[in-house]
Order: sequence, then structure tokens, then C-alpha cells
Amino acid sequence: MFKDNRKFIEALEKNGDMVRVKQEVDWDMEVGAVTRRSHEKQGPAVFFEKLKDYPAGYRVLSAPLASWRRVAIAMEIPVSSTVKQIQDEYERRLKYPIPPMQVKDAPCKEVIIPESKVDLYQFPAPMCHWGDGGRYIGTWHINITRDPDTDWSSWGMYRTMVHNRRTLATLLHPGHDQGIIFFQKYLPSKKPMPFAVALGADPVSCMASAGQFAPGISEVNFAGALAQNPIELVKAETSALLVPAHAEVIIEGEVMPGVMVPEGPFGEFTGFRTPQEPRYIYRVKCITHRKDPIICMSVPGMPVDESHIIPALGGNIDVKRRLLEIGIAVKDIYRPPEASGHLLLISVSTKETTNPLPLTEALPFWEIGSSLIMVVDDDIDIFNMTEVIHAFSTKCHPGNGIKTSDMGVFAPLTPYLIKEDRKHPKGYRALLDCTWPRNWSRETDVPPRVSFNEVYPDTIKEKVLKNWKNYGF
Repeated sequence: MFKDNRKFIEALEKNGDMVRVKQEVDWDMEVGAVTRRSHEKQGPAVFFEKLKDYPAGYRVLSAPLASWRRVAIAMEIPVSSTVKQIQDEYERRLKYPIPPMQVKDAPCKEVIIPESKVDLYQFPAPMCHWGDGGRYIGTWHINITRDPDTDWSSWGMYRTMVHNRRTLATLLHPGHDQGIIFFQKYLPSKKPMPFAVALGADPVSCMASAGQFAPGISEVNFAGALAQNPIELVKAETSALLVPAHAEVIIEGEVMPGVMVPEGPFGEFTGFRTPQEPRYIYRVKCITHRKDPIICMSVPGMPVDESHIIPALGGNIDVKRRLLEIGIAVKDIYRPPEASGHLLLISVSTKETTNPLPLTEALPFWEIGSSLIMVVDDDIDIFNMTEVIHAFSTKCHPGNGIKTSDMGVFAPLTPYLIKEDRKHPKGYRALLDCTWPRNWSRETDVPPRVSFNEVYPDTIKEKVLKNWKNYGF
């Protein structure tokens, strides 16, 4: 396992998945522009070694998990693994959560900065995009808080903007896990909520914080599952929160009820800029960090980057479980990163499905965290977009194969929501049934699919495959 990000950086470079930028680069949009172009060109991770206005040793790693190869490296599985193999291994590991281990000494405490000397501008928080409302220190990080009434330690990844040298503004929404804790447990009593932000934590801890897990579940246990070892945590300086011991920087403080500041605009994973809105402030009380800290960043925008790939892995196990419980025989689930999290593909065996209702009636699709859910037969490879688009175009009946609902979970960053939707939070969902009708005969009603594997006899296929190179291919 990679205990820290520095060993991961070495592994990225060894595998040819990282480029070192040795010339001076400006934190004001240049770092963001380089990273965004690397995202869009499907390029490597970028390690900026010299940043304008900052001393030697202060560095930035961007795009750390913006490709499936890098996810494989982080999980220490072969870089040649397919998306399905990566997803299957991810889901296999999550079945066996591993609780964290608390330690007394930690690299993240090599330097301790008390409240009186806190200056967030000490760290090279980038201006990611033109039009952003400020410098974002948290774009690939871990937000940490805890439910005061249970042992639930919540890890999440909510964009975090520097408001001034001692305060942050974070996207804290009532529907997010940490929003549930704040709005239900702290705000009614007007008590400040302790928080920590971990920058530059190990890759699988960041993967867990960006995953989609049900409220009440401590993501650190799933980080341990992905690492296949306990994640080492250390007590924070100013609260009882436990933080990643090997992170590069830990920012500690309190979310102040009743005090709000403007946050945003910001270029988001949807591929569009989101507007400025008032957010509760995070007052910083202490910062601890490693010597020569390395800040991690992603620059969200048009796919594909970390904000699309990692959420594509998370949440599938829970969806599978719920569908199996109601008699729908699920084979695979996949969220294509190119869809920015808004499309969920589900392949089902209609032969083995025991639920008597049509899929448009049986699936509780308004509960699923994607606005578009497409269901296909289990002979479709949902990791192959050619097959998916073909199934959608030829098997989804426009009259009775589409069902919509406005009962879904409200997702505030969804671009198509109109002002009225946002004022009275509504989360729209659509289900696209791209399966053959269950009452059709496979022998007489379902047309044969015309492909190399399905339309030729085995003798011909074997002959063609044997002679493939002889043909000149």
C-alpha cells in the first residue's frame, strides 16, 4: 500500500504516468490551464516543482487519478487492467472494510502553525479556472468531521475555497453527508462544528472520500479496504477528530453557524461553471504540515478527470444490493466518466429477474444517484459504448420504454435545473428501458444480432482467427 502520496508519486513516474515541470509556473491560472489541457488530452499526472511566489520545496501534484491506469497504480494492480477488472476489484475489496489505526506520531505534524500565525496563502492554492471566485485549496482532498452523537466519522470531498488568510468557504449542502451533520446536529443549537481538511493524503484515502457511500458509514474503513491495510490516523491538534497521519497538510478549525460568505463561481465536474452562492465559513484554528509540502489538485471541467472517474466506481454496490433485494437480476453497473456522473448503466438478466413488474415500474430509479438510468440486457457489454449506444438506439421504445419522475434526490450542481427547480428543490430522474420485452420469445420474436461472434458458425470463426495474420492484418 502507499502510506503517503510521495511513494505514489514515485510509482506514477516509474510507470510513465507523470511529467515533472521544472520551469516556474504561475499559480494564477497557468497551473490550472496546464492541468486542464492534460485532462482533455488524456495526458499524464503533472508535478509542478517550481511555483511563482513560493519557496523551493512547495510543490503541486495535479491530475493524480485522472486515468484508469493511475487508479490501477493506486490500487497496486496491473496497469493493463480493464475498466471492468478495476471496478470488480474495487467492489471486491469494499466488501471487507478495515477500521483505521490510531498512532501518536505522524509526518503531518512536522510543522505546527498555531491560530495566531495561520496564513492560508502560505500554501500554493491555485486559481484553477478563469472566472472562479477565488483560489481553491481543496479540489482533491479530504473534508473531515464527525457526528457528535455517534461514532460516524465522515470523509467527503467538497470543493474548498480560500476566503481570506484565516477562513475557508466550502460547498456544504444539506443533502451531503457532512451537510446532514451540520444542518441537523450543529446549526439548530448554534454550535460550531469541528472540521479538518487533509491535503495530499494517500491516493486510496482520497478515492474513498470521493466515493458515494450511504450516510452513517465511515469512509476511512473503506479506504482501509482499498489499501488492504488499516489507514493510520492521528488526533488533530484542536479537536477530537482523527486525521490521516501521512497527509501533507492538515487544516483544522470550526464551521461557524450564522456566518456566511460568498463562495464560487467555480468550474465543476459537470463541465460548466456554477454560480456564486453564500456558504458557511470555516474558521481555521491550526495548520500542521510536512516539511516541503506537496499540494494535490484536480481541475474539474469537461470529462475526463478524477471528478468523473472516482465517483464512477463508488455507489454501485449499494445499488446492486437494493435491486437484487427486489428481484432484479443485476449483472453489472457502470457510470461512464464521460457522462459526468449523470448516467448510470445497468445490465440485467431478464430471464433470471423474478420481479413480475416491467422494469419501468419495478426499478426505484428515483432513489438512484444519477439523473439518467439506462437498463440493458445482460448480453450488452456496458463498458463498450458502441454496444450501449446501439442498444439505446434500437431497443428503447420511445412510447413505453421511457419513464420520468421528479421524486429524485436534489443535486444542486445539475446544469439543466431551472430556477424554479432550485427554489423548490427537485431532483428529476429518467429511466430508459433498453431491454427486449420479457414476453418476447427468444426464438421467434427477438431478432438475431449480427456480429462476428454471433452470426457465424464456430468453424468459420476459428478459420478466420487462425488466418488473421495471413490475411495481412
